[in-house]
Amino acid sequence: MGRPTRALLSREIIARAALDVVDEQGSDGLTMRAVADRLGVKAASLYNHVSGKDELIDGLAELVNAGIDLRPLSGTSGTSGSGGDWRPGLTAYVRGYRAAFLRHPNTIALLARRRVEAERQLLGYEALLGALGRAGLAPADAAEAAAAIDYLVLGSALETFTAGFTRSSADYRPRYPALAGALEASAARGGGPGTGAPGLDERGFELALRLLLDGLAARLAAA
Repeated sequence: MGRPTRALLSREIIARAALDVVDEQGSDGLTMRAVADRLGVKAASLYNHVSGKDELIDGLAELVNAGIDLRPLSGTSGTSGSGGDWRPGLTAYVRGYRAAFLRHPNTIALLARRRVEAERQLLGYEALLGALGRAGLAPADAAEAAAAIDYLVLGSALETFTAGFTRSSADYRPRYPALAGALEASAARGGGPGTGAPGLDERGFELALRLLLDGLAARLAAA
C-alpha cells in the first residue's frame, strides 16, 4: 500500500497549525475553519482529534509553555538574602519565560485569563513554586511571588512601552516636558531593535525584574 501524501492529523499537528494562525492573524483569527484551511482539510476532520476551540487553546498553551526552560529552577535553593544562589536560576527562568511569550505575543490574550489546565503549564508552576519554596519562601509568599512573576512577564511581553510614543520628543515638550526629557535621555542610552543592545523596553523589564528579586530577598531576610 502506498503512503499517504499528507501527514495524518494529530492533536499536536492541529495545535501547531492553530499556533501559526494566532501568530499570523491574532487571537481573533483562531477558528476551527482557519486551522482546517491551514492544514488543507475540512473543519469536520479536526473534531476527530479535538472537541472544539477550547481544546485548541489548551494545545496552544501546551506548545508555548513547552518553550519555557525549567532547568534553571532545578538548582534554586538557599536563603542567604540577595546574594543567595536562588537568584541566578530564578533570573534565568523569568527571562526564558518572557522570551517564550515574546515569540508568540498574540497567545497572551487567549491564555492570560484562562484556566490553567495544560500539563506543561501545571508542570511549570510546580517547578516555580517548588523552587521558591526551596529558596525559603512560605507557601503563601511563594504563591504571591509566582503571581507577581506572571504579571511582570505577560505584561512586558504584551506591551511595548516605546511603541506608544511615535512623535519626536520635541513634539511632546511643550505640554509634556517630563515625558520629552525622559524619552530623550533614554534614546541617548541607545539600544533597541536592530542594534544588538537592549533598548528601553528591555531595560524596563530588567529593572522590574531586579526590583522583584530585591523584594523577594528582603522578604527572605526578614523571615
